[in-house]
Amino acid sequence: MARPTARVLTLLELLQSGGVRTVGELAGRLDVDERTVRRYVRHLIDLEIPVESVRGRYGGYRLARGHRLPPLMLSEDEALAVLLGLTSQAGGTAGETAAAKLRRVLPARLAQRLDAVLSSLSFTATGAAPDFVAPGSSPDSAASRAGGTPHSTASRVASPDGSVLLPLAAAVRDRQPVRLAYADRGERVFHPYGVVVHSGRWYVIGLDPAAGEERTLRLDRISQVRGLTGAFVPPADFDPADRLVAGFATAAYRHEVRLRVQATPAQVRDHFPASVAVIHEEAASWLRVELRAESLDWIPARLAALDHPFVIDHPAELRDLVTALADRLTSSAKRSDASA
Repeated sequence: MARPTARVLTLLELLQSGGVRTVGELAGRLDVDERTVRRYVRHLIDLEIPVESVRGRYGGYRLARGHRLPPLMLSEDEALAVLLGLTSQAGGTAGETAAAKLRRVLPARLAQRLDAVLSSLSFTATGAAPDFVAPGSSPDSAASRAGGTPHSTASRVASPDGSVLLPLAAAVRDRQPVRLAYADRGERVFHPYGVVVHSGRWYVIGLDPAAGEERTLRLDRISQVRGLTGAFVPPADFDPADRLVAGFATAAYRHEVRLRVQATPAQVRDHFPASVAVIHEEAASWLRVELRAESLDWIPARLAALDHPFVIDHPAELRDLVTALADRLTSSAKRSDASA
């Protein structure tokens, strides 16, 4: 960077990374002398960017809180992370306008990388009910995508690493095989069909050609992705989001539950989302509902909250749990203040 303006902007970026930067450190990073660093700081102050000096042995400069929002300096990965966050959240008008502003100033190469991610990305509609994941399940097997006990909220899950997401997205777009390192299972060749965000977690769905089976992999367990030569043809009319939730609902778990419910599909979905249950419509306004779970303990409360007639076809153990819940509710309803 030969021009002073470029160095001033680099100085701002360094200060925005947080903490106190010594004059010597800044001079080294900018490849100028300390006197020039002080002059660049004055340029920032003249632009009403709140830079303050810190005295002492470990003193230097830091960016202070000010009355104006300073120009924001982002690296390429940071810009992509911000845009993906705005895109993947229901941010309303403010989120949409912020994303539009950022996209307008992206370099062409970076915009292409973002477009590759967006074209490969889909989201599931989890509904009002929380996500359900069985504890201790294998993350890339068919059985891992199943319903079971309540899972923690999506906000605890970190966004995927750009070094993993970006090459996967490009491979989805270009239908290009990749070699990836997954958890403790070593490397494998993978044909990625699509990237899906479900309840805050990021997944990639595709074919494991060595096993000849579809797999669903969690992006936070992928440590490395490398594109390979060649190309693959994904299945026709493949919907990654639908396939993901169907996998959760139909995976093999300890209990197989079969219900009949007199309600509409929308009413059932409010309490048993697509990632948990499969719904079949039958005659006379009854629905056949099938689900699998590691534990039955959570189902009676959801049936009670559904508040529509239902029949438990299987298992008998679930009937006992529902009866026990009904007895507890009846006992509590009859209890007076004096007997409490």
